[in-house]
Amino acid sequence: MPVDESAGTDRSLSLPAAVRSAGSIAKWNAAKPENAALCSLIASARKSTTVEAALDVLRGVMSVGHNLWAYMYMRQLYDTNLDCFYGCLLAEPALLMPVVYTPTVGEACQKFGLMPFYSRGCYISITNRGNIKAVLEDYAKSMLKKNADGTYGCDCIVFSDGGRILGLGDLGAWGMGIPIGKLDLYTACAGINPHRTIPVIIDAGVSDESGNTANLDLRGNPRYLGLKQDREREKSSDFGTMVNTAYYGSNNVIEEFMEAACEVFGRNVLLQFEDFNSNDAFPLLDIHREKYCTYNDDIQGTAAITCAGILGSIKIKYPDSTDLIGLLRKERVLFHGAGSANLGAAALLRQGGMPLENIAMTNSRGLMWKSDDEQGTFRNEEQKVFAVPKPAWPHQQLEDVVANFRPSVLVGATGRTPGAFTEEIMRAMVQINSPHRPVVFALSNPKTQAEVNSTDAYTWTEGKVIFGSGTKFNSVTVDGVKHHPGMVNNVYIFPGLSFGAVQCGAKTISDAVFLKAAEAVGNALTPQDIKEDRVVPPVARIRSVALKVATAVVEQVMKDGAATKPIDGTEAEIAAKLERNMWIPSGVTPAELMSSEDANCRERKTSCCLGEDEKCRPSGWFASTEVKPLSQ
Repeated sequence: MPVDESAGTDRSLSLPAAVRSAGSIAKWNAAKPENAALCSLIASARKSTTVEAALDVLRGVMSVGHNLWAYMYMRQLYDTNLDCFYGCLLAEPALLMPVVYTPTVGEACQKFGLMPFYSRGCYISITNRGNIKAVLEDYAKSMLKKNADGTYGCDCIVFSDGGRILGLGDLGAWGMGIPIGKLDLYTACAGINPHRTIPVIIDAGVSDESGNTANLDLRGNPRYLGLKQDREREKSSDFGTMVNTAYYGSNNVIEEFMEAACEVFGRNVLLQFEDFNSNDAFPLLDIHREKYCTYNDDIQGTAAITCAGILGSIKIKYPDSTDLIGLLRKERVLFHGAGSANLGAAALLRQGGMPLENIAMTNSRGLMWKSDDEQGTFRNEEQKVFAVPKPAWPHQQLEDVVANFRPSVLVGATGRTPGAFTEEIMRAMVQINSPHRPVVFALSNPKTQAEVNSTDAYTWTEGKVIFGSGTKFNSVTVDGVKHHPGMVNNVYIFPGLSFGAVQCGAKTISDAVFLKAAEAVGNALTPQDIKEDRVVPPVARIRSVALKVATAVVEQVMKDGAATKPIDGTEAEIAAKLERNMWIPSGVTPAELMSSEDANCRERKTSCCLGEDEKCRPSGWFASTEVKPLSQ
């Protein structure tokens, strides 16, 4: 039968206008026969009473090679049995993290309104200006639990306007899949209480079909959830770029939202920007970062994990070295793409001591450069910082830039140039860096947008490259040696960082916090990880990595004088206190969870990392844990 939720049905403000107009969530889901049939089909799978049984369903669905069905199953599992949902995710993180987030979430966002709609998620329209506090209170009354003092409890909010969903462009309100998936990983990886989180979409309109890579006519789709109007944009007098008009000036929607969140949930509520267009991402972060506990994961989280991956690659190249930061400053890094991800990474490398002349960047016009009269191919002030003096050598093609700049590290994060790292470029990286190994990161998501895949990267370089990617890729054997690509993904940073910030009541989050988080990830590498070419630890250890990151974050926030709830003690004592506060599904103890994580790595040996070919059935607490019967 169609989904008919009891939760959220009394919401009058925080549901999408389209769903409210339909009369209820159930009526929206049943509005068309094909939607009603899909809801009924997904609901018919609600028969599992243990995590192991639910995992059997998921493995069966995923065996046909398309994970969108698994995504829909997991969403209804969250809606009907939250403990079972997280039990599955914690039991098989390598299997299911790519389902609830990247890469599957990209396609899920492209089809978000076509799938069953559930009550989770708060929709704030620009038409709500002047009344955003009431929208948040409407959501809180229906979906959150209360604190002891009677106020509604929320520790963190992930919010997006859907303006730049992964590498897929403007998907508007259908981008809700991103903050939902992000918060799923907050909980699974770092133990943030899922009952105290809110995924939010700021609905400022949506572009026409030219604004997304799949040329979807969202404004013409009857199942689109948001405002069916173009975004109102203007050229910023401060930044010289096209920005969303509603986000700036007096009575702007972003500041009203952030201030309203603090009024309803307290000034230390964590507010994370996610997937805003780069033209808005940088100025919005600059405007609000000193006033709120906020950060932009696309800029700062990506920067931190990129730095962590480079530190890991240095450890692989120089396993006996302990001064990784000192060696980092000697690297030469070429960033392919000048979006928020690469700009943030370049800025963090610079703060970590890398000379500006060791950093270069490309955009759609080739090498990003500037002349003596301040002209050049940069498009904004953030890009201008990393524009190099205009060279005499050819610099429009990536091959020429690689050959002449001679990078030791090549980082791709354009989201729009799949296959950009050709065989010629990969072989040139080997030749340029010999006798040392080159480092190549293909960070664009989803997998279809990656600059190079793991098979080509390793085979073209005869196994000499140290490779990392932003999403799941398989291990590759070359000349009898098995190489394991590291998933250089923000998931190693943002869950632990957010948990640490929440736990110590951070007023603000400095760049130094992100450097410490990157260092913590690098320090989590084991000798076995180094032997297997992993620039980051296997994802099966993600919870323990997040704990290390959270501990480092708490220490740095206190050093910054920004902690309103200091956690005193040694590093080990702080870690122990944090671990006790990590949320876990009912019936599980922290000791069981951590020991299960370690046991999985021992049992699977090298197959516990995302992207491995081997599969094994889970064992431990989750195999027999009973969960509440799912509603029929």
